[in-house]
Amino acid sequence: MGIGGCIGLIAVGAILTFATDWHMAGVNLDLVGLIMMAVGVIGLAAYISIFKKRRVVEPMPVMDERARNYPHA
Repeated sequence: MGIGGCIGLIAVGAILTFATDWHMAGVNLDLVGLIMMAVGVIGLAAYISIFKKRRVVEPMPVMDERARNYPHA
């Protein structure tokens, strides 16, 4: 699940929790919305954590002072 899926879960969960007043027999839509938001937040945190580890910054090459001043030497 990518960033879009996680944000989608958070958005749908928030809509179910805060923007609807539907009542279904045997289903608490407020709780379903809260669970969806929690899963979205956990998924987003896991995705960002994995993405941060995968992103490796290579160091700049170190140039010798003499090589920079005299490139043909």
